[in-house]
Amino acid sequence: MDIKLEIEKAQTVLKEGGNVIKTRDDRELILVDKDGKVQNADSCGWLPDDNGEVNKSVFRKRIEPWLTSLFQSEHLSLLCGSGITNAISFLAGAAGSTTMRATTFTQFKDEIQEAAEASAEASGREKGNIEDQIRTANDLLRGLRILKRDSEAAALESELNMIISEFAMSILKSENRIATAVEDKRENAYSVLVNFLLSFASRTGNRERLNIFTTNYDRLIEAGTELAGVHLMDRFVGTMMPVFRSSRLNLDIHYNPPGIRGEPRYLEGVARLTKLHGSVDWIQNGSEIRRVGLPFGANDIGPYLSAPGLKGSDALKLMIYPNSAKDRETAEYPYVELFRDFAAAICRPNSTLVTYGYGFGDEHINRAIHDMLTIPSTHLVVISYDDPIGRILKFYYESAHYAQMSMLIGKDLGDITNLANDYLPKSAIDRTTIRMAELLQHRMGADSSASATISSVSSAPVTPSSSTSTTPTTPIV
Repeated sequence: MDIKLEIEKAQTVLKEGGNVIKTRDDRELILVDKDGKVQNADSCGWLPDDNGEVNKSVFRKRIEPWLTSLFQSEHLSLLCGSGITNAISFLAGAAGSTTMRATTFTQFKDEIQEAAEASAEASGREKGNIEDQIRTANDLLRGLRILKRDSEAAALESELNMIISEFAMSILKSENRIATAVEDKRENAYSVLVNFLLSFASRTGNRERLNIFTTNYDRLIEAGTELAGVHLMDRFVGTMMPVFRSSRLNLDIHYNPPGIRGEPRYLEGVARLTKLHGSVDWIQNGSEIRRVGLPFGANDIGPYLSAPGLKGSDALKLMIYPNSAKDRETAEYPYVELFRDFAAAICRPNSTLVTYGYGFGDEHINRAIHDMLTIPSTHLVVISYDDPIGRILKFYYESAHYAQMSMLIGKDLGDITNLANDYLPKSAIDRTTIRMAELLQHRMGADSSASATISSVSSAPVTPSSSTSTTPTTPIV
């Protein structure tokens, strides 16, 4: 197999508005053009009887039951990249999400740019971005201090502080554009986000909690889970200014049913959140890392850095992780704990990992996913709107664990609205439907057509129900 040629074929279909799908027993990627015509029909065993076009209805019948079954895995994890922020920003009519384009340093401009490009190449990316530049500038700053070149170090530190501050402001602006969007569009964007998240978080309490991982610095996922009524658990402890704990305790949330004592039950609608690259509201305060009460879409982060207890904090204290291809960068506190949480959560038997909007640009994360796939009972579901650089397709072909991977890429399959409405499972609906089917089967006089319908419904996989609401009530402003 010519892997390069296969990637080019798939990318051509995606660039022209088509889709790439692989589910169930597909032996290879199925390429569907924008008109619904399958390019490699010989490899597709689920074409309509008349060999007609593959439309949304055909996709739904193929995808939804498969995902419903996978979501019943003993361990379920969701990894979100920048694609989820881009999708919600687009729905809200916002100008766009945080830009990762490279900036321009005046101090040591050529040296920083050259090292950033080398870092990007080692990571499998074409060009260096602002994260590569920040990492390089941090390394250079430490070197200047070791060499006692104090004046140059001071100048670079001042510029680095300004650039990180501007980067943090761009993150807040992306939040603000969503929070202040036109009401109708904002409500629609929040509704889609809530339904998307609830498709994953609506697991019964006796199943292991959903693990949500994200490489994003913004708080869009936190905003969505708050609207959905989902309780998030992370490593932070406290209320006013929570502090990060390096100890990993498996805390959970229980409740006592009315009239019953001594038999606590797991609360539904609970998930664990891990922000692998840090967050715009994390501050390094001495030897501690704290989360400040920064509102979603705040206009400025400056006033919160000068709050009592954070004396001397500036943009350099923000816990924004500069992406790197070198493992030593991830061994710095607290990122080593966060990456270990990710590896420990997914590298277990009967584990399913779903990625959405993640471009497979972080080699440390990719290696953990590779390790997960060495366990035969695990499964990876990749959902993405596109793959312009080809990193997702390259990961697929290099992994060689084709039977353990499902791929949903394209403008239809990766559209978050289509996912929330048509392709992702709705556990509460599934559970109610199966109960209705069982009831009708036991009733005398049920007609044969109803019985046939019931039989077909009952044969489909079912996800446990959830008592969590599916509609946001109050927008975040």
